[in-house]
Amino acid sequence: MAADDLNAVIGKLNAAAANFHTTSADVEFDTTQTNPVPDTDVQKGVVYYERSGATFQMGVHIATDDGQPSPKVVVCCAKGSIQLYEKLTDQVTTLSKLSQYQSWFMLGFGASGKELEDKWDITYDGPETVDGVETAKLELAPKDPNVRQKLPKVILWMDLSRAISLKQFFDEGDGQSRTSHYTNIKVNGSLPRDAFTFKTDSKTSFTTH
Repeated sequence: MAADDLNAVIGKLNAAAANFHTTSADVEFDTTQTNPVPDTDVQKGVVYYERSGATFQMGVHIATDDGQPSPKVVVCCAKGSIQLYEKLTDQVTTLSKLSQYQSWFMLGFGASGKELEDKWDITYDGPETVDGVETAKLELAPKDPNVRQKLPKVILWMDLSRAISLKQFFDEGDGQSRTSHYTNIKVNGSLPRDAFTFKTDSKTSFTTH
């Protein structure tokens, strides 16, 4: 029965993903660590996603960090690079070591069931209501052992009718985790021109990690 339920979920995701193009949403990222010192960091902003076939773009525009202004932009572009722009320090960092984990950022926004099955072992934990919406709770374990070392488990709360996740939980191991909560979600609308970019000037510094 569980296998039948998962197959039904995968089928619904496949159908909804075929109609997915763009998403914008308000987002809150709660990053928690329990070791060595308990701590929680809360970032709030707006996120944009766009998919066209196999091409994917993501832009996260952070406004505050623990309630304080902290404008920054994270862009995951179609070419596979990931860049962080921090406005207060006027610095752009290219995160080359994260490029292999680009699929993390694509989770739950337009990904078909087949795409998820290709890279993750999936367990269906049943329906669960998030913000008044019935979602399918999916537990994912990476098939790639290298990814599994960095990310042992992911939980998605998926709105199957739109192929989007309302909430995500990332277990990053060693007492580290991150929860993403999306609200004010708009699907297949127009996105702002700066959704996947940021402005630099002659004083902007550039570095690669």
